[in-house]
Amino acid sequence: MTTEVYLVRHGETMFNQLNKVQGWCDSPLTVKGIDDLKRTARALAQVHFDNMYSSDLKRAIDTVHLMKNANTVSQIGKIRKLPEFREVFFGSFEGDDINKTWAQIAKTAGIGYGTNVQKIINQLGLEKFREATKEADPRHLAENKQELDERMKRGIQNLHELTKDEERVLLVSHGDFIKTLTIKYWKKSDGYHDIPFPDNGSVTRGLLHDDGRFEIIDYNRNAESL
Repeated sequence: MTTEVYLVRHGETMFNQLNKVQGWCDSPLTVKGIDDLKRTARALAQVHFDNMYSSDLKRAIDTVHLMKNANTVSQIGKIRKLPEFREVFFGSFEGDDINKTWAQIAKTAGIGYGTNVQKIINQLGLEKFREATKEADPRHLAENKQELDERMKRGIQNLHELTKDEERVLLVSHGDFIKTLTIKYWKKSDGYHDIPFPDNGSVTRGLLHDDGRFEIIDYNRNAESL
């Protein structure tokens, strides 16, 4: 059975609002974040899901419960939390000013000063950007491309096992993780250059096939447009 996966990005958080790096660290949803998610939840209220899943970070868990509570056509039990679908880990940069972080990574990579992360990634390529992030991190804890690729593969394998008898599921994850997953598994991506960051509350759709193969078919869609 092919399983349709609705990947929803969590709502806006306090760290999003304050322009801080937010990977494995967490901050609460803002009022705007909750209001935006309510619109997404209403748009998906009549879509039947066999199950709903979430990253194990609180901002994602809060988001999935909003989706669950608004859905009137699905019988969803306890939400299963999947740590493999956490946000990208930024190590010592967690909680720092996001522009200062990108500038430090650009400097470490030897390309001068820059705070536009999309331009930095496109100049370096995604793999070198992740390596520069790990190198720039004073404790070298940030995930590089290999570590993140391995985590994504584990996540997809685990999801495949969990959803073998499920036709459609919803999974709440995070912006950089969803973007990186899309760069890897979307035919419209070349696997090297950056793509626009997904909006809070947006929906990215994927297909998980019988043989475990995963592909992205829609990226960063407003739920009302699906």
